[in-house]
Amino acid sequence: MEKLGYSAEEAGSILGVGRTTVFEEMKRGRLRSVKVGRRRIVPADALREFMTQLAAEHADSVGRGPEAA
Repeated sequence: MEKLGYSAEEAGSILGVGRTTVFEEMKRGRLRSVKVGRRRIVPADALREFMTQLAAEHADSVGRGPEAA
């Protein structure tokens, strides 16, 4: 059975970022998570949504040219 959710550490490893960055993105509301007891679990589909969102943001910024930066 495929894994349905990941700890912050696991999510960071999958995304290639640190645990702190994962918690920052959760706090900003950009990375969805659920609370289970005292832990935060990132659903597998939330990781896909987050990467899709980042790719779209990158495409938008690239399409605007250097003056947008």
